[in-house]
Amino acid sequence: MPTIAIIGAGPGMGLAIARTFGSRGYDVALIARTKEKLQSLVDQLAEEGITAEAFPADVLDRPSLTAALDAVRARFGAIDVLEYSPAAHSPVPGHSLAAPSESTVDNLQPQIEYYLYGALTAAQAVLPAMREAGAGTLLFTTGGGSVDPVPMLGNVNAASAALRNWVLNLDKELAGSGVHAAHVAIGVWIGGGGPEGFPTATPDEIAPLYWELHENRDRSEAVFTA
Repeated sequence: MPTIAIIGAGPGMGLAIARTFGSRGYDVALIARTKEKLQSLVDQLAEEGITAEAFPADVLDRPSLTAALDAVRARFGAIDVLEYSPAAHSPVPGHSLAAPSESTVDNLQPQIEYYLYGALTAAQAVLPAMREAGAGTLLFTTGGGSVDPVPMLGNVNAASAALRNWVLNLDKELAGSGVHAAHVAIGVWIGGGGPEGFPTATPDEIAPLYWELHENRDRSEAVFTA
């Protein structure tokens, strides 16, 4: 059975992506900070006939993230698809939002740790085996501000744009290797409770993009807008 590892898994996009791949025969490894919350997702997927398991780790704790991915391989074997999507609208200790003119080294560095360094760590943990196998997909998610920046998210947009740039460049480097990297920019509020007038979409409406990018090896980016 092929395996997808979802980093930043939660009850929204993480669960929808798990269902998208799990319904197509993938085993699912769910990685996030809280084991209890992950286990509830595992139980939901099990009811739908999808094999899943929880692997607690924090993307800000790079050794724990690497250890979790090692544990995924020990449990399921090779990781065929890696998806990285720490939830941008979830509160993270020590993180704050700042406009471009208010962005500082101090409030930008945590965002870079969260988006770029976490993604780099995850990729480094799985890429050598993918290259050796000549197959694999690396999917990375940011908000739409990585493409079309929003002033109130100045520091977040800068970090996520750095991740986007790296992913697109990585895909160029991997051309012809059988390994594919792609970026998803989500330019809508996911689910309910968003700002008035802001476009929204459900996780189930967005998740098929991930399968499309996995299947279409020539496409390195998808931008979801209303």
